[in-house]
Order: sequence, then C-alpha cells, then structure tokens
Amino acid sequence: MHDPAKSGGVYPIKRASPERKLFVLWREVIMAYLSPAIMASIGGWITADKGLQIGALTTIGGTSALIAALLGRWLQSQGIHRRWVTHTPHLALVAVMGMTMAVIGLLAAWLTTELLVIVAPGESLAWLSRVWIDFPLSAIIASTLITWRWRSAISHNRQKWNQLRRRDRK
Repeated sequence: MHDPAKSGGVYPIKRASPERKLFVLWREVIMAYLSPAIMASIGGWITADKGLQIGALTTIGGTSALIAALLGRWLQSQGIHRRWVTHTPHLALVAVMGMTMAVIGLLAAWLTTELLVIVAPGESLAWLSRVWIDFPLSAIIASTLITWRWRSAISHNRQKWNQLRRRDRK
C-alpha cells in the first residue's frame, strides 16, 4: 500500500522504551489478584488438586488483592512522605516490604485459625490448613508487585520533575 521508499514520506521512529504508565491502584490490585490466582490455578489443574484450584481464587488471590490494596493505599497516602521509603534503594525497599507483609500474612493466618476454632469449634475445615502457606506467600507476591511498581512510578515522576525544574531554571 504505502511504500516509504516510493512515497518519500517520513515515518516517525518510535522510542525504544515507551512511556511508563502512572501507578493506578485499582489496576495494580487487579494484577495482584490475577497473577497468583492464575498461576496457582494452573498448578491445581496440572496436579488435579481441587483444593488448590479453589484456593487460587479465594485464599491466594483474595489475600493478594487485599494486601495490594492496603499497601498500595498506604504507599500513595503515607509512603510518599516517608524519607526512608522514597530514598531506600529499590530492591532493598521491595525486600523490606516483602518480609513485613510475610509477617503480617502469618499473623493473619494465626488470627484466622484461632477465630474459626472459637467460632466453630466442632467444624473441621479442610482449607484451614492451607492458610498457613497461602496468606504469607500471597502477601509476599502482592507486596513485591505493588512496591516495585509504585517505586518505579515515583522514580520516573521524580526524573520528569527534575528535568522540568532544570529546564525552567535556564
């Protein structure tokens, strides 16, 4: 149809690295739910483990989405004002948040099992033993995704702001 050699037209060259998207919490929470849920359900289908298939959509994906929403909200509202959060090296911040959320996941698993034993003492819930793995692991995955994306977004915004500031000084 349009041959650039024959038409002599100029075609713009796209940048090698496209512009980064801004950190939008609802998109990040959806990805934090879908990523572990899909991977766990694939594992459940391969091993024919019905418990893993159900857990993928409930305890694994749900915990991941909840942690992502809470941590993302905190990072957007409070984390941006904390010097240690914004100036800690990227990988170190991700590791700190991952370990912190793993501990919170373990505490949530303990609280869940203790409360269900109090509320329904005679009931033997099969999925209850899964929360000891699902909650901390989902918390680590969600916090890693959210912290990495958030920190990348603020670093990119800070670079843009510095460029604009330098340009205004000239």
